[in-house]
Amino acid sequence: MSGTIRVGIGGWVYEPWRGTFYPEGLRQKDELAYVGEHLTATEINATYYSSQKPATFANWAKAVPDGFAFAVKASRYCTNRRLLAEAGESIDKFVNQGLSELGDRLGPILWQFMPTKKFHDDDFAAFLKLLPTSVAGVPLRHALEVRHGSFDDPVFLALARDAGAAIVFADHDVYPAIEGHDVGFSYMRLMRSQEEQPTGYDAASIAQWKARAQHQAQQGDVFTFFISGAKVRAPAAAQALITALG
Repeated sequence: MSGTIRVGIGGWVYEPWRGTFYPEGLRQKDELAYVGEHLTATEINATYYSSQKPATFANWAKAVPDGFAFAVKASRYCTNRRLLAEAGESIDKFVNQGLSELGDRLGPILWQFMPTKKFHDDDFAAFLKLLPTSVAGVPLRHALEVRHGSFDDPVFLALARDAGAAIVFADHDVYPAIEGHDVGFSYMRLMRSQEEQPTGYDAASIAQWKARAQHQAQQGDVFTFFISGAKVRAPAAAQALITALG
């Protein structure tokens, strides 16, 4: 049985989307609901910078329809540290801030590491052991976005697989595009959209990502996000992929 393919963007508050993606005059407080009507996922970026209230997560969940998914970017205090093995308290605080209020709209947690962060097997193994499998009865899935070439290592791939964590596949000019093992879901971040291209990526590229998403869906749910690059084109790229997927 194949998984569900969800396609989205990073966040929903971005001024250049007003008048290009969002209709003129749409109230800012209605922008998330508009994303929910036209896309099938989004990443929550605010959680990377600071904690949110449980009521905030509950309101976000109410703003979008059934089947929509939020990927939640983990706090930088968990991942931007010299010793990842010492992140336990920060991980605990992050997970227990109210993520469970998203309920069945909670997608994977995105653990993003700095481009300067190198792979050290013992430290990373200790970090993976700190990641909880659920919070308040809501299952948690973990996706690892590593940006240093040292992670392109069979030891890292095996550690992630054994922890049940997906490795984010990045389409980027600099970051390595690392292929992870099958852990029952997959996560792609596509970061090369171009402003002169109305849909960010040309038709051939959209077809390529469609084929990859359909292939990955044979192993489980797929989360695909158009991020950065020419960010103003991200919603159009996401809509083009959703249309291509039918």
